[in-house]
Amino acid sequence: MPQYLSPGVYIEEMESGSRPIEGVGTSVAAFIGFAQKGPLNEPTLVTNWSQFTSVFGDFVEGAYLASAVYGFFANGGGICYIVRIGGPAEDEPDTAEPPRAMLGPYEVRTLPGVTGEVTLEVTAPEGEEPPPDAFTLLVRRDGEVVESFPDVTTKRSKDNVVTRVKARSQVIQLETAVKGAGPAALEAQTVTLAPPAREPGPAPVPLAADSYIGDPDERTGFGGLEAVEEVTMVAAPDLMSAFEKGALGLEAVIAVQQGLITHCEAMGDRIAILDPPPAMSPQQVRKWRLETTGFDSKYATMYYPWIKVFDPAAGRNVFMPPSGHMAGVWARNDDTRGVHKAPANEVVREAVALQTQITKGEHDLLNPIGLNCIRAFPGRGIRVWGARTLSSDHAWRYLNVRRLFNYLEESILAGTQWVVFEPNDDALWARIRRTVSAFLVNEWRRGALFGLTPDEAFYVKCDRETNPPESIDAGQVICEIGVAPVKPAEFVVFRLAQLSSGSGAVDE
Repeated sequence: MPQYLSPGVYIEEMESGSRPIEGVGTSVAAFIGFAQKGPLNEPTLVTNWSQFTSVFGDFVEGAYLASAVYGFFANGGGICYIVRIGGPAEDEPDTAEPPRAMLGPYEVRTLPGVTGEVTLEVTAPEGEEPPPDAFTLLVRRDGEVVESFPDVTTKRSKDNVVTRVKARSQVIQLETAVKGAGPAALEAQTVTLAPPAREPGPAPVPLAADSYIGDPDERTGFGGLEAVEEVTMVAAPDLMSAFEKGALGLEAVIAVQQGLITHCEAMGDRIAILDPPPAMSPQQVRKWRLETTGFDSKYATMYYPWIKVFDPAAGRNVFMPPSGHMAGVWARNDDTRGVHKAPANEVVREAVALQTQITKGEHDLLNPIGLNCIRAFPGRGIRVWGARTLSSDHAWRYLNVRRLFNYLEESILAGTQWVVFEPNDDALWARIRRTVSAFLVNEWRRGALFGLTPDEAFYVKCDRETNPPESIDAGQVICEIGVAPVKPAEFVVFRLAQLSSGSGAVDE
């Protein structure tokens, strides 16, 4: 307390009775997959497509990570973390061969670390009395002469071109590639060093499920995401590309997906977006869901079928798993409506077709078991037509309910850190009630909670009943919170009755 020792007017700043709780982000995705380049097993923040290409490269034929991230941003996503697996780390030595060319009987290569376009030009000798059969070799980089070797020759002498280049050049190395007697002099010519031709191929594919699951201590795979608290949804689109290449079998796919679900359940603040195997019929995917996998988790969801998008790497439309695009739909839905709104009845941008056209009868079999279907409607485009988790518990059936609770829990957790080590008395309990109640009132006004009044929508209890002497002696403050989340109108029923002529209107 301040001391007042002399007469005067004093001003003091006082803390208010409650502190505001700010809502945390709900649309930060994490993707695990294969890329052309970039840091290995290191969650890297990416906020737009240009940033992704500069760090991880462009589209890769046969891999789905780049297409999934592109679909995420195209559908409204804004922030994501990328975990690259299945390739050499950036600090490993570059095994790519340097650019090279043939200059007469000589093979020319660039020295390590040399960048830019390197061109060699053979011209007439520069000196007034050049040696017999002499010539001048000019080395250009990006069109500018950086080295010059005047009056060199192919004969064995102190002016031999190989000897001079080896002694002075900081750009190229020259070696004899054609054995036997060479020409007396090189003819005037210009050659450009180019990298050896390579057959384009997909990104490397890990051969074990452990490459995806990883280790939290070593910060690899899913385990590396434990240190990133902002993530709210996780997808592994390239799990299916490894399966298509034969690198992983169906049992390994199930193991990786179970590992992803375990990660999300352990963290408690994120949802796993799973993909089914490709080219499955509705009957096959139903068997996959019920008999093969048997997943039962309120922290996981699955979308079916695969969608067709344009792949610049292949130059044609290809089918790909929908998890990346679905994460973008979630982010767009959170931004426009809020996390309490089910991310369904939303258009899937960039999708031009579906791998399987689902009928209503088939949808009747898939929706009750938690398979969220993507359907094409005439005149309305391709839309997400399901919003369920993979949980058998009806309390956590709907995806938006699970995500709303994740949002509320994380927001209250982050906004009440000031309570720790405060005096555990009635005044503290009252401040906690005011703080949490003010936050939940705002959520009710936004439409996230069900009820005509705040009293119907939630309750906050933190008093002597929830905090008996024994809990106070243990250093605990217990606050009970109950909320009534809004649930989606999944089944809309209009009941029509036929009225007899002149019978009048039905009473309201």
